[in-house]
Amino acid sequence: MASTGAAQRHATWQLRDGVLGFPRPLGVGIVNVTDDSFFEGARSGTPHAAIRDGLRLTRAGFDLLDVGAVAAAAGPPVPVEEESARLVPAIEGILAARRLTVMADTFAPEVARRAIAVGAAAINDTGGGRDPAMLELVAESGCGLVVMHIEGPPREERDPPRYGDVVEHLKQWFAARIAGAVAVGVREEQIALDPGFDFDLSVDDDIEILMRLGELHELGRPLFISLSRKDFLGAILTGSWEERAAARNREWATGAAVALAASAGAEMFRLHDRSALDAMRVAHRVANG
Repeated sequence: MASTGAAQRHATWQLRDGVLGFPRPLGVGIVNVTDDSFFEGARSGTPHAAIRDGLRLTRAGFDLLDVGAVAAAAGPPVPVEEESARLVPAIEGILAARRLTVMADTFAPEVARRAIAVGAAAINDTGGGRDPAMLELVAESGCGLVVMHIEGPPREERDPPRYGDVVEHLKQWFAARIAGAVAVGVREEQIALDPGFDFDLSVDDDIEILMRLGELHELGRPLFISLSRKDFLGAILTGSWEERAAARNREWATGAAVALAASAGAEMFRLHDRSALDAMRVAHRVANG
């Protein structure tokens, strides 16, 4: 346990407007400016509603906000103008109301550029750091970058690949993404890593990653963990992927998974619920003495 604690205490993340350190893990509140998020409890729908919901999350104790306007589920492409029209006013309105760190959740470089222009401090790139234009924007702006593991384009339905050792695969995959980003001018300090639970991973893969999460600290970058109400948790609850529990019934499963990840030293947690935030903080405190 001493090694994971040390990894957490020494990790930092460079953002556009400063540096985050992690004497404790940080809770990242989820704000979806959509009406089709997989969890009906996190559908803000309009920029006005997103501003209200984002401020509510900060009052509940979340440290950062992750604001997105395109659902992660498979579906048709969303035009840049449509995504921007929802995302940009939401970020701008939240920051006008309160001084805090806001991330833009997008894989579209032009949308990211517009979000940064109104104050986004980091980009949560659900495209996996593949787009050279996104990497160039991050290098140019100095913003933070979350690289999420994904094996192909986002919003496409596909079966997960088979991995010999999924954790070793992630370490090699992330090492290649870090090297690619550094090659175009992104500093390693700007990068955080998201294992991408549910994305191109089977339920068994997700469980294995959660069991061995601490091994990903070997990459030397903060871990950004998005576990909240994920499908694999619903499958664990029922014992079946096809009949997995609905997202609305995964709150306490989320708390259990978050507690395990916090005990393993993960630095940031993207969450829907105050209950998961509490689980994160208690698990960290107990694990670190």
